[in-house]
Amino acid sequence: MNKNKRVVVGMSGGVDSSVTALLLKQQGYDVIGLFMKNWEDDDNSEYCSSRQDLLDAVSVADTIGIPIEAVNFAKEYKDRVFSAFLREYQSGRTPNPDILCNAEIKFKAFLDHAIELGADTIATGHYAQVREVDGLFQLLKATDASKDQSYFLHRLNQAQLSRAMFPLGRLLKSEIRKIAEQHGLCNFAKKDSTGICFIGERPFREFLSGYLPTQPGEMRTPEGKRVGRHIGLSFYTLGQRQGLGIGGEKNSSGEPWFVAAKDMENNRLIVVQGHDHPALLSHTLTALDAHWISGSAPKTNHPYAAKTRYRQADAPCHFTEQSGDQCSIAFDQPQWAVTPGQSVVLYEGEVCLGGAIIEAGQRIQT
Repeated sequence: MNKNKRVVVGMSGGVDSSVTALLLKQQGYDVIGLFMKNWEDDDNSEYCSSRQDLLDAVSVADTIGIPIEAVNFAKEYKDRVFSAFLREYQSGRTPNPDILCNAEIKFKAFLDHAIELGADTIATGHYAQVREVDGLFQLLKATDASKDQSYFLHRLNQAQLSRAMFPLGRLLKSEIRKIAEQHGLCNFAKKDSTGICFIGERPFREFLSGYLPTQPGEMRTPEGKRVGRHIGLSFYTLGQRQGLGIGGEKNSSGEPWFVAAKDMENNRLIVVQGHDHPALLSHTLTALDAHWISGSAPKTNHPYAAKTRYRQADAPCHFTEQSGDQCSIAFDQPQWAVTPGQSVVLYEGEVCLGGAIIEAGQRIQT
């Protein structure tokens, strides 16, 4: 019954998207692979593996017996994702480009191109699930909680989800590698990519300095004590411990230093000692650019759970209010290093409701 349904699969050269294409082919779909090249600046084998990735994707497509096409979305990525990424860093925030990449490239530019190829649906190797309930499409967590990627997909809308398939949603990573090996896929043991979406794994500060100017300034404690110098506020994020270059201070507690805040007006980086310093903890947060998958905001004062960063454990919370596209969330327990520019994503059980871009966390008063 699936043989007349065309599915275009985003194939990255990795094992997850390869097994996605394999499973859909086995289920009888008319499968076409699509390899996306979305980054061209300093594209070399040291950090960007796009050449090898394309070879792996073509090899897998040949093994499975499906056609594959390569398409270049570098301009769309630069215009829709990377430019916003740089603006956020320049403003002192810490964006998550993978989230914007999914909404603007993988499920917009890619989806539009797939429809031109006659696709009924598209599929990716994301660990997530989709189901339809009373005419509305829901985004669900994956069975493999350690791999769940619903956090990165929370900005998808009804039109995008209605065309999306995530065949790996009910599988464990170990099962996927086993399937790939059993079917002779060349990349069954290939290391997973952990770098920024389409930019690769490279020294991040060095990469960012190629696009943003350094603007050195002082590192100070919340009490105003000068403890060091920073190279530019754009190059640090809240909760950061490594790379601060603060030596042992006299009369200090001996605990490690962490970034607690950015004073943009005075170009100062505020740092504190101790992982659980009150300046790193927030009971509530405000967020902007709220996006809810169903089209409706969550209920106020209703128990939910939220993540303020990927791989964070679900934190019990309440959705307190929404005005326009701004919302507020209160947590049952204080959250660590709530970071402006990152996304807060709301869940009701296994259902991902959507989320918003963190504006600020409310610090505990001492």
